[in-house]
Amino acid sequence: MTHNLKMIAYFDCFSGISGDMILGALVDAGVSPEKLEKELSRLRVKGYTLSFKKVRRAGFRATKVNVNLEVRSQSNRPFAETRLGKSEVRKKHQFRKWKDVKKIVDASSLSKEIKQKGLHIFRRLFEAEAKVHGSRYDRVHLHELGAVDCIVDIFGALIGLDLLGIDSVYASPVNLGSGNIKTEHGILSVPAPAAIELLKGKPVYSSNISFELTTPTGAVLISSLASDFGPMPNIQVSNIGIGSGNKNFREQPNILRVFVGTEKDAKGGEGRTMTDENIAIIETNIDDMNPQVYEYVMDLLFKAGALDVFLTQIIMKKGRPGIKLSALCEEEKREELTEIILRETTSIGVRFYNAGRKVLQREIKSANTKYGKVNVKVSKLDKGKIKSSVEYEDCKKIAKKFNVPLLEVMRTFSMKISK
Repeated sequence: MTHNLKMIAYFDCFSGISGDMILGALVDAGVSPEKLEKELSRLRVKGYTLSFKKVRRAGFRATKVNVNLEVRSQSNRPFAETRLGKSEVRKKHQFRKWKDVKKIVDASSLSKEIKQKGLHIFRRLFEAEAKVHGSRYDRVHLHELGAVDCIVDIFGALIGLDLLGIDSVYASPVNLGSGNIKTEHGILSVPAPAAIELLKGKPVYSSNISFELTTPTGAVLISSLASDFGPMPNIQVSNIGIGSGNKNFREQPNILRVFVGTEKDAKGGEGRTMTDENIAIIETNIDDMNPQVYEYVMDLLFKAGALDVFLTQIIMKKGRPGIKLSALCEEEKREELTEIILRETTSIGVRFYNAGRKVLQREIKSANTKYGKVNVKVSKLDKGKIKSSVEYEDCKKIAKKFNVPLLEVMRTFSMKISK
């Protein structure tokens, strides 16, 4: 069987990261501007245009992508952003609350996966703002961010990664910059409160560049998308993209590099034996539901993309027996699975947290026996060792078809695999 190579994007954030830098890097790495604009048009957001140009930053070539906002005069003729000023133009685009963004995304014709990822990222952005200001995510608005350019940056990044066929994103530690920034609440030191809230638990540092190198949009994108932060993983690089920031520093190039390629193991073979991943764990304790419902709920969760679902017997307060329902999923699936649990069970609340996991790379192969073919899951360990297990559902079908004990079928296939 031919194993599909895993496509990786590694972002080198030595000079920070922002939404427009990500767009520039992805376009420079091979994303077609025409295809990017076509996919973004599915959002049905008006009042902006994209521009793409080659620039130089401290002697290095890079691609600069600008989201140019427009407002219209009473005669319905557009005023350019340069005439009104960026802050004034942004005031004309006031849909900056969670409900406004969700309405736009829900009404779009983007793929379900990109919608879910985008809403998950925006939800994190609003939650960070809410925590900083002591409010609720559905009440705050994005203080320093323009609505249109923020939507374009976030969904443009998701679309660009999808067009490149990226399976996993990794990143270096993030340079925050230093100095001060002007906000609606006065002068604050770098980093912006929302940006550092979004990067909690991630490796960051501050250089002597007196500028906000990492914006809240860049922070939410890289912290949501990157599976791990650190040195570049073992990959065979096929494309390198360089995106540019607005400023041109003397001390270092104001660029974001992205390395795109296929994953390699430490010996140079294709595919690492193990992969580090970040997942979400959703849990709830239930003591008042008909046990027959659990099978139905578990089936719904698996169909919605849960990586695993399991039940644990527990003793709750006052000695009452109960069940802990746990679901493991990719972070962008968390909201959808949470809604299923709250809708389909008697639970009135869930808890969730992020966890890391290490998984073996695996592929499906076919094995022939006297009963016919069966699918076998094969995983490679270090030093060439192989683990394999026969697919249970295949064995069950054969046991029924030939009217033989299931254990005998599984034993037959196990002997075949071991030869």
